[in-house]
Amino acid sequence: VNDFEWLLQLRFYWEGQENLCVVRQTNTRHAYGYEYLGNNGRLVITPLTDRCYTTLTTALHLRRGGLPQGPAGTGKTETVKDLSKALAKACIVFNCSDGLDYRSLGRMFSGLAQTGSWSCFDEFNRIEV
Repeated sequence: VNDFEWLLQLRFYWEGQENLCVVRQTNTRHAYGYEYLGNNGRLVITPLTDRCYTTLTTALHLRRGGLPQGPAGTGKTETVKDLSKALAKACIVFNCSDGLDYRSLGRMFSGLAQTGSWSCFDEFNRIEV
């Protein structure tokens, strides 16, 4: 099945040879994280969230990060949190303030690297460099 509308969907497959659940979208393949995140509601899927999902999963496939940008209140953080929930990865949201310095950021990045969690830095532009 190579219909692009189908390939855009987040699809979950069980690969019996590897005994692994994988999540696929377009040409990407991600191992399911098995992180229990509770039974929360899902985000409303719009063409914008579809585009954001596709961009972020492709960036992850290429071993890159993602940086959703846009006006306040458009759901950037919620979209990233919902995608992390779909891939069963923990996502920690940091609300950055002007009191945050490079040492604090270093400790945050160290903890994220140790746990393999995702993060969202809200209001990242407030940090003094």
